[in-house]
Amino acid sequence: MTTMKEIAQRTGVSVSTVSLVLNGRDEGRVKSEVAAEVRRTAKELGYTSNPLARSLRTGKTRILGFVSEEVATTPYAGGIILGAQDAASRLGYMLLTVNTDGRANEDEEIATLKRYGVDGFMYAKMSNRYVDVPAVLDDYPLVLVDATDRAGRIPSIEPDEFRIAYDATMRLVDAGCERIAYVGCDEPMVAQEGRLAGYRSALEDAGRVFDEALVANVLNNGPALRAVDALFDRESPDGFFCFNDARAWYVYECAARRGLTVGRDVSVVGVDNHRIFAETLEPQLTTVELPHYEMGYWAACKLVSLIEDRDPSGFDVPDTTAPLPPYDGCNPAKVHCTLVEKASVRGSAQSDALSPA
Repeated sequence: MTTMKEIAQRTGVSVSTVSLVLNGRDEGRVKSEVAAEVRRTAKELGYTSNPLARSLRTGKTRILGFVSEEVATTPYAGGIILGAQDAASRLGYMLLTVNTDGRANEDEEIATLKRYGVDGFMYAKMSNRYVDVPAVLDDYPLVLVDATDRAGRIPSIEPDEFRIAYDATMRLVDAGCERIAYVGCDEPMVAQEGRLAGYRSALEDAGRVFDEALVANVLNNGPALRAVDALFDRESPDGFFCFNDARAWYVYECAARRGLTVGRDVSVVGVDNHRIFAETLEPQLTTVELPHYEMGYWAACKLVSLIEDRDPSGFDVPDTTAPLPPYDGCNPAKVHCTLVEKASVRGSAQSDALSPA
């Protein structure tokens, strides 16, 4: 195994200089050309750091704790963990993940991560919501993922719920839809509040009048299907913005019962880019992709910057579907999500194939 001493001998500098460079503490202390030569030599000799020795020396384990409620067991939200893992790996950290079923075992799982000596925590929820952060995390660097603390003091990241709805509704406006309905969520959620506001604002900016009769806030199953069915009969919408892809299925079902073709007679936009719905509905559903990977990646980078008291602006920026928000911007940081065009909106390239010859 190559040692720092061997690198020092090869480059003609002191061991302390090599240590500063390889531990990322050379800025302002070591000339840039010297630092570059040390890194080049270390790579050439196959140098790898010793995590145990480093943790004993610095008091840091370079382990991040990820505490989630349902996220770890939800397939399409696993991108949060993947994003956090990728960022942690690039920055030289490991990620330990625990999944909780609510406050009942949350403190116990957090205590387990503490026994492993984690340097900081990410605390994630399945759907964007306000949270009361457990007191046991008060003394650790902490970043919230898809959640916001009620006091607004803790760094956090979430989808830009308002822009999700605004962009989706404007897409329907651009497609020529005259009566655009919103199939929302009948639960008090941050996402519902933001998406309803974005839907309303888009209509007003397009010169339309917001009509409460075109809003159907539903939960799921039979009652939801009946509510959307009644919306069709009562208001005859030609465009639908749906709170998520699952609710878009009710629109497809009701359209089919009436002999209407989605993408030609009615246009539909969902949210999630949930693989089961977005790829199996026919025609395929135009949808806004939630930024699970982006939130996980951003959160891990932000957490490391807190642990190391380091400017995160120099961290690698991955190629993501949605651009990452600034690390030092407003709190919560909001991701402007990407609308994925498929065939469920009239006038799209894909929907043109639905038109009769």
